[in-house]
Amino acid sequence: MPVFGILERNGVVRVDVVKDVTARRLLEMTLRMVRRGSIIYTDKFHIYDALMCCGYRHLRVDHGKRFSSGKVYINGLEGFWSYAKQRLAKFHGVSKEKFPLYLKEMEFRYNHRNEDLFELLAQNVTK
Repeated sequence: MPVFGILERNGVVRVDVVKDVTARRLLEMTLRMVRRGSIIYTDKFHIYDALMCCGYRHLRVDHGKRFSSGKVYINGLEGFWSYAKQRLAKFHGVSKEKFPLYLKEMEFRYNHRNEDLFELLAQNVTK
């Protein structure tokens, strides 16, 4: 199931299941989530080439050669995917219908990983 993910440097991660992995779909998601003029760091996947035509500064890292080049790295988002896969692995697979819910749960947990989740949830339930 294709998934789109984006992580603001030192910020929050946003993930969504997408219908397909086309340049059009990824541009649509990026335009919705990222302010034009922003610097976007990606891997070498060719579909991201269209970002420069939409007013973004696009810098790439080629994982075949190195994992970073100065400030050009995507290790933060790679860290999220590792975190999500590790947490989902304990279920030995999830249904296609429920996968988007699990994915959003991983997004929530990751974005609040330095907080007491029980306290956070209790505050929201009592509102």
